[in-house]
Amino acid sequence: MTQIPPALIGTTAPILDGHYTHAELNALFMQAGFPGDPPEGNKTQKCLSWLRRANAECSDPLGLFGTLIAEMMDVEPTAWRLEQYAKDGDARERIRTVLEKEQLSYQRGGYIIGAHLKGPSKSLGERLNVGGLAAVDLEYQRAYNFIGSDPGAAVTAACAIVEAVCKHYLETENIPLPNKQTIAPLWTEVAKNLGLSPGQMADDDLKQILSGLFSIAAGVGALRTHEGSAHGHGSKNYKIEARHARLAVHAAHTMALFILETWEARGRKK
Repeated sequence: MTQIPPALIGTTAPILDGHYTHAELNALFMQAGFPGDPPEGNKTQKCLSWLRRANAECSDPLGLFGTLIAEMMDVEPTAWRLEQYAKDGDARERIRTVLEKEQLSYQRGGYIIGAHLKGPSKSLGERLNVGGLAAVDLEYQRAYNFIGSDPGAAVTAACAIVEAVCKHYLETENIPLPNKQTIAPLWTEVAKNLGLSPGQMADDDLKQILSGLFSIAAGVGALRTHEGSAHGHGSKNYKIEARHARLAVHAAHTMALFILETWEARGRKK
């Protein structure tokens, strides 16, 4: 069952209250597939009760939630609504921020991404918990928590994840660390020792993918240098947004997971 997180319920109920009338809320919840008759109480209480009821009675409450908020998230706000957002803050961004803290995201069309996926980020989180990589796990949490509120800090954490995993591998295998211990040289050393350099691959398709990982390492490192929180703002005129940070975080998590899985596979062969 994919529950609606309590923080998301508490954040969304008053937002829906401010956007819709009682009749509009009844129609939205029913059309989204929420069970039962409209709960009693004011609009906020109604939303809280209906969202909690879905958690208790439905097989996919988070899927229903995505459908419920789709209109508010996808439709261009009216001029009046934009004035309200300018005064009180964009309610949609408040929902996105809570989703990100829960390692979820909203995709246009009413889809909540992250609950049903066994993607690199979720797998990496599970592997870090099992492997006891506490320092890396801390950066993993930071990367997600800051995507919406501080994209630069999220990029810094994403870069630190790959650097920490690379250092962990090299130190555990008694391989000397490179002179410059940043993401690109660390990844180059790890790739060489794990047999992941493009020149070590016979398959052309794998060569191309692995070449892309070297580009990701260079790109994430450059973005961290120019815009990440670790070094302040560089001379380049970057305006990093949450979507850019999310791309960097997911790319870094893919690399980190691939390193750990390859290391494990090499160990089994030995």
